[in-house]
Amino acid sequence: MMQFVHLVILAFLASRGSLGTASGYYEHPRKPPKYQDVASLNSSSVLSDGMSKSDDATYFALYRTFGIAGTYFGATATFDVQGFPDIKDTEASSGKIWIQNYDNKDASTVNSLQAGWQIKQSVYGDSKTHFFVYWTADAGKTTGCFDLKCIGFVPVNGAPITPGDTLEPANGQKKISVKIFKNKDDGDWWLHYGAEINNLRPVGYWPKNLFTNMQDHASQMGWGGVTHANSKESSPPMGNGQWPGETSASVQNIQYVDSRGQVSAPTGWILSLSAFAPNKNCYQVSPIEANKFYYGGPGGCKN
Repeated sequence: MMQFVHLVILAFLASRGSLGTASGYYEHPRKPPKYQDVASLNSSSVLSDGMSKSDDATYFALYRTFGIAGTYFGATATFDVQGFPDIKDTEASSGKIWIQNYDNKDASTVNSLQAGWQIKQSVYGDSKTHFFVYWTADAGKTTGCFDLKCIGFVPVNGAPITPGDTLEPANGQKKISVKIFKNKDDGDWWLHYGAEINNLRPVGYWPKNLFTNMQDHASQMGWGGVTHANSKESSPPMGNGQWPGETSASVQNIQYVDSRGQVSAPTGWILSLSAFAPNKNCYQVSPIEANKFYYGGPGGCKN
């Protein structure tokens, strides 16, 4: 049985020399390291989330690339963004995309990038929905953080959004599109964002020398939802709180990025993705059709 790792650590990036700057963009000032919640994954190569404390339970409803043998250079997704103003300070709910790699021998070597939306009072001090990014180069042990809370992700001027910004879902929902990809020119991992998948603009980048084994490519990708809560309490809603269907939250435009930076969805590729939703009494995913799936549920699980 595959088990998940849930980590909360004091994370900062030790000096690795110059992080570099991408040609044509100017960096924003970056904040100094500070105590962070972080996300990571486990030795069984299953996408995991480490935003919870040791007495918390974490729940998933997602699709992921099967196994660890893939060679990937990025992915895209469009998320329905939700608002849950009544979410407790001990709970969190999110929709995200994962890009990751490790050497399959030591879970502490996990390199991971994530981006999407989340509601988490312990990070933001409110129950609003926020755009977030995250990175780690060692499964969250000593490196990595959310947003701009440590040296790592480099935002660029003129970006359509800044990591950590509040998203304001109209009537409780909106859509955001993201693209994470390895730039063939500078080798860094770039993040683009927009309201529509065909109108994305640069937000910033993770310098390639942040990473120990993802400087060339990633081996796993995933898309979907995550919640967590105190293990003695009921888990919160995921997605928009409805079971997967036409009125529930969705992830659309599930595609990967090739080595040239081009978005592609080859015939049959979607069939290689594996669903992971182990707590089906609380959260589920639909089959993927036309590069889209529905996910979520009302919650109510207790670990």
